[in-house]
Amino acid sequence: MGAAVPALFPLPYRLGLQRLREELGLEPVEYPTTAKWGATPQERAADLHAAFADPSVKAILATIGGEDQITLLPHLDRELIRANPKPFFGYSDNTNLLLFLRNCGMVSYHGGSVMVHLGRGGALHPAGTDSLRAALFGEGEYELLPQAQVRDVEADWADAELFAVEPPTEPGEGWIWHNADRVVEGLGWGGNLEILSWMAMADKEIGPVEQYDGQVLYLETSEELPSATEVYRILRNLGERGLLARFPALLMARAKAWSFEHRNDAAAKAAYRKDQREAVLRALAEYAPQTMAVFDVDFGHTDPQLILPCGGRIRVDGIQRRITVEY
Repeated sequence: MGAAVPALFPLPYRLGLQRLREELGLEPVEYPTTAKWGATPQERAADLHAAFADPSVKAILATIGGEDQITLLPHLDRELIRANPKPFFGYSDNTNLLLFLRNCGMVSYHGGSVMVHLGRGGALHPAGTDSLRAALFGEGEYELLPQAQVRDVEADWADAELFAVEPPTEPGEGWIWHNADRVVEGLGWGGNLEILSWMAMADKEIGPVEQYDGQVLYLETSEELPSATEVYRILRNLGERGLLARFPALLMARAKAWSFEHRNDAAAKAAYRKDQREAVLRALAEYAPQTMAVFDVDFGHTDPQLILPCGGRIRVDGIQRRITVEY
């Protein structure tokens, strides 16, 4: 599931499928629109229905993200999917489907993809793989930990030689805590900030704000590198809707700060992340001043990518500076 990028870049897709078999012991089932460029929303929805209805399919993993999954939502059979619950993994544009499934009463997982998570150059990242394996096969509490080495610089997916090379990383700087004087435990809700803004405009899968009272909000931004001004404006508008103040805790992912269009050096990346943190803090100060926030958490558009439960329990312990999720 996801955009048909495997049609353009088969190398990370095939590598991801190979690792599903060899390292996770799973046999992937491919659907027709996976590599069909220009597939209609109806065709993609039909593939999703087939995956949910097939009892031999135990979990569904997105190939990658995209930018048009919102067009699938009107074509999804909510009753068919609700009658055949199973875990779904994805992030970025998959925020659409994650929140749809949450509203169907399912716990799904923000993170994981065939091409990015499993198609990583060199080898699978131990931390990201451990988190994915725990979400797939485990049960119970799992502690997320800040990572010593991180990456957001991408390799050229058309260059086969790069897939044999471990990608370059940079030192992680740990998580940054704000209002960390309490413990918050609640169901996880959120996703990619840009996609959430589109969903709000289209009035898709965001319910009455009261239903989110006491839950844990998590947000990440994409490789399109939205400006600090845009991030603030989106959060401001969600605040005007009355949404921000409902969440006593916010997990904000380490912002992706490099893309092929914006090849920022270390100083520029640090400045971008700092500006984004300040934009978020500005919105919180205006609309949710009591909310506890943790910045630069290792999920979303980052490597390693840890898995968050959408609709599952998240415990944010500001006193001990710990984040625990329940898979």
